[in-house]
Amino acid sequence: MSVLRTPEDRFTDLPGYPFPPNYLEVETRRIAPLRMHYVDTGPSDGRVVLLLHGQPTWSYLYRSVIPALTGAGLRVIAPDNIGFGRSDKLTEPTDYTFARHVDWLGCLVSRLDLREVTLVVQDWGGPLGLSVLARDPSRFAGVVATNTILHTCDPALAGQLAWPHHGVGADQVLHSETLLDYISFYQRSPDITPSLFLNAVAGPLDAGVLAAYDAPFPDRAHQAGLRQMTALVPLTRNDPGAAIGRATMAALERWHRPFLTAYSDGDPATRGWETVFQNRVPGARGMRHHTITGAGHFVQEQRGEELGEVIAGFVRDTA
Repeated sequence: MSVLRTPEDRFTDLPGYPFPPNYLEVETRRIAPLRMHYVDTGPSDGRVVLLLHGQPTWSYLYRSVIPALTGAGLRVIAPDNIGFGRSDKLTEPTDYTFARHVDWLGCLVSRLDLREVTLVVQDWGGPLGLSVLARDPSRFAGVVATNTILHTCDPALAGQLAWPHHGVGADQVLHSETLLDYISFYQRSPDITPSLFLNAVAGPLDAGVLAAYDAPFPDRAHQAGLRQMTALVPLTRNDPGAAIGRATMAALERWHRPFLTAYSDGDPATRGWETVFQNRVPGARGMRHHTITGAGHFVQEQRGEELGEVIAGFVRDTA
């Protein structure tokens, strides 16, 4: 096993990201302990908000969300997944698995002894973070889901999603062609940079911001986790990740604590999942769900302050 750490000078003077680094060791089976980075800011005695990013981003994505939360007296924890941001990076792509990502995040939550947590999830933050919640629901007080999904390949999702991603009959699946194109690009392209997708979906962005998204990944050796995460998208019901997703959904169907959706109006990749969660999670019923207008998939980049205010209001109203 080979592990890399992005040089610290890559993170010097990033626009809008003044947060000092924090690190702890996280563990999973058959992998030596790794160093995970996280932002920890706001009053130490404030209610905890855990901000989880997805692919191809890192905690930099939340830089405009965080001030609204700390300004409301909340403590913010924003980790970088292993393979992303300032966290350690395994160089062997197959060392990254769905289950290990869940283990690493769960280890962070337990070792920081986070309690009464408001979980905020976007993109892969949902499949991973909600699976951490499913394992240890007692640590979580509520959920804000924005532009995320669960990988279940459930046939019952037919007709509910803008991008189909579900089983058909006993042994077939239906997927959006765009999803398959995205997965193929990440496996076949000789060079992948987060800024390409951030700028395409949320741009045009300032050159300094684009460079900040690329900062953790100076070369291909540092990009193994970035590349492999798309390969972990379950495409059949037999995929181990789909089994994790179904178990997580089953846990959410027993979740009666507050669950808020705050999806944007411009993200076909996740459109429909807000309704799935609203219908299937008991804690989502009766909530005043929020739609963020004028934003695409990376809602934190385009409407970060608004999302921060939504989260702060949710914590205040559900305390």
